[in-house]
Amino acid sequence: MIVAEDVHVNNGSKMVSQATPESRLTGGEADNGLHNQSDELLCLELPERQVILEFDGTRSKPYFSDHHSGENSTLGVRAAEDDLNSDVEAGNKQKEMTLEDMYKNDGTFDDDDEDDSDWEPLKKQVELVSWFCANCTMINVEDVFHCNMCGEHRGSGILRHGFYASPLTQDAGSPSVDAEVQQLHEDHARSSAASSSTVVGFDERMLLHSEVEMKSHPHPERADRLRAIAASLATAGIFPGRCHSLPVREITKEELQMVHTKEHIDAVELTSHMFSSYFTPDTYANEHSACAARIAAGLCADLATTIISGHSKNGFALVRPPGHHAGIKHAMGFCLHNNAAIAALAAQGAGAKKVLIVDWDVHHGNGTQEIFDGNKSVLYISLHRHEGGNFYPGTGAAHEVGSMGAEGYCVNIPWSRQGVGDNDYVFAFHHIVLPIASAFAPDFTIISAGFDAARGDPLGCCDVTPAGYAQMTHMLSVLSGGKLLVILEGGYNLRSISSSAVAVIKVLLGDYPISEIADVVPSKAGLRTVLEVLKIQRSYWPSLESIFWELQTQWECFLLITEENRSERDGGWWRQDGGNGVRKACCIIS
Repeated sequence: MIVAEDVHVNNGSKMVSQATPESRLTGGEADNGLHNQSDELLCLELPERQVILEFDGTRSKPYFSDHHSGENSTLGVRAAEDDLNSDVEAGNKQKEMTLEDMYKNDGTFDDDDEDDSDWEPLKKQVELVSWFCANCTMINVEDVFHCNMCGEHRGSGILRHGFYASPLTQDAGSPSVDAEVQQLHEDHARSSAASSSTVVGFDERMLLHSEVEMKSHPHPERADRLRAIAASLATAGIFPGRCHSLPVREITKEELQMVHTKEHIDAVELTSHMFSSYFTPDTYANEHSACAARIAAGLCADLATTIISGHSKNGFALVRPPGHHAGIKHAMGFCLHNNAAIAALAAQGAGAKKVLIVDWDVHHGNGTQEIFDGNKSVLYISLHRHEGGNFYPGTGAAHEVGSMGAEGYCVNIPWSRQGVGDNDYVFAFHHIVLPIASAFAPDFTIISAGFDAARGDPLGCCDVTPAGYAQMTHMLSVLSGGKLLVILEGGYNLRSISSSAVAVIKVLLGDYPISEIADVVPSKAGLRTVLEVLKIQRSYWPSLESIFWELQTQWECFLLITEENRSERDGGWWRQDGGNGVRKACCIIS
């Protein structure tokens, strides 16, 4: 863990742009991280000395680094930038690519590298900017009123009304929005809010977890993610309204030790005494982060317990920091404590014997998989971008199935490309997720609900819609007698994350998906992935055998079809077989 103390802040934490390099220190030698060539935003009047602590799991190692700040002027800023540029051009330090660079340039993935900078923009000399988009955090210049990336108006009311606010106009409490909000409240007032069986876990103290140092652009895992979802729920009259809340408590150290090592827990707690700290170059903490992580974990544990005990039928954990990358003894990928793992063990402590965790975050939940590897009482199923290990975090290949007698209790569905949408996800649910989950027969189901595979997300670059998330939730709600807990993980486009979360919570409340996705046609790449997983997992789940051979036969037939005989985007090679629910390829060759 890298900890930077005594960072000076001017004018109520308003940062002043200045570019300086920063290194992670290990054993007295510089270990060039992904940040040391980016434009760092530091404040004026930098201290003469900076303390950097590296936590190795047992003790903290202090190093002292002298920083001489220039004059508080534009000239000083430019001089610092020139120094940084000359350092980069000199090539004295090993160049490190962002993970996004690796995806695009066939970079090799280092298994020991825990950097999670797939969000970091390409390192360029950026001109002074006027504003960052509230929706997607992209940079926009002074005379632009709509984000060049997502089209959001710079004065959008997304943090006031959530995704119900217009993305095209400045927020002024427009009559159209207010009329829609009033209608929503009238509709929901007729529902039995008092007897709601859905509970939402939320606490405003989790908003205090933030990155102190301002970088070249805002960190994607930011408090506005929760604000946008909460505003959408309030606007729709769902929460407060149709859902009830849960008393908030912080998780205890004893409960955390059921999942994490004492050293890891102590490392997270250490950050409460630090103004700014990093576990990896992009997994940050401030003085409030440890408390936020304890609250998030405590809410997830108590939501699981209240659902198992029958006091609520299902629930949604509106929490941060996220958790599924946090392993037994490490924090990474914006995650500090593993909320889903803590909830699973709490459910078992309350009486659930078998727990299913379905993780649809676009990134593989390597921490959750590690925690339950070898555990036959917890079935972990993950759908994620993988691309041969070149998508962060690089784990989650189809052949990773569990170990130590629990083979088959880890199921990875690794997409081979970006742009994966509703059809591939729903197709995988029908042919892999539901057959395996039904055979497992869980007493409790948890969804690690990252919404970064949603359409418009700047990190996931996939195409799942709110309707897709709603249908997947609906399919999982038939398991475990409806005892279902949805835990927020990733998702970095505020419109996508808030509209998707609302769609999911409506299903929890008993509303059927607005438009069910029927006649699902998988992409060629999606079908190939499903077949790959079926071929491996059929050894552990006998019910998959017939599904595999049925699809395999049709896949071989599909390979015979020429490009001229296929409809646009693979749309015409697949038809519904009348009775057994398995879709077949049309093998008509002219």
